[in-house]
Amino acid sequence: MGIQKKTKHAGERKRFDIPKTNSLAAEQYRSIRTNLNFTMPDSNVRTILFTSATNGEGKTTTALNIAIVYAESGKKVLLVDGNMRRPALHHFFDISSRNGFSSLLMKKGELLDTVKRTGIVGLEVLPCGHVPSNPAELLGAAALEQLMAEMKKYYDIVIFDSAPVLTIADSKILANKCDGTVLVASSGKSDKQQIVKAKEALLAAKATILGVILNKHEVGKSRNYYEGYHSD
Repeated sequence: MGIQKKTKHAGERKRFDIPKTNSLAAEQYRSIRTNLNFTMPDSNVRTILFTSATNGEGKTTTALNIAIVYAESGKKVLLVDGNMRRPALHHFFDISSRNGFSSLLMKKGELLDTVKRTGIVGLEVLPCGHVPSNPAELLGAAALEQLMAEMKKYYDIVIFDSAPVLTIADSKILANKCDGTVLVASSGKSDKQQIVKAKEALLAAKATILGVILNKHEVGKSRNYYEGYHSD
């Protein structure tokens, strides 16, 4: 039910397996979903951004698995690849990224014709599309708000994967437009100063921070693989 990384041989694209629904990892993603629901008890939070301070902290895998567990709970979910610098979601599902999020922002195509089925009931994905030369300018256009409003018409939850917040402006723009933002930090990679800077950058962008997920933290068998979900 969740997505886990699989061994990659030289020259191959990334591949990912879906672990069993009763696996420890699957249960932890469900726990995060439950905590998110407690954090946003009303229905006003419909668009959620997942970001991190730097690259390689597991935000994309986390966003994907949270999208899966929301779909598992009966929600109609759209997962959007908002990382227009290093898009990755099309690799997870082995789908084309020729048309996608960037195309719709440039008024090329229609939302329901552009989204892709995933094979997971209730979950559809919007790949990045063509990587534009000016992502920040594209995200700053009025077309983004119009597109997000349309997404809310057809989906219960819209989850955005995005670029790291400390490297470029894209994530701050998306965070400002989304109803809530989740910051993913990797144990042993992110230091406290980076996490604090990422939080400050999001607050400066007037983002609503729902919480922080500590990823890749080694704990005992009786403890969560994800150390916890901490509300801001």
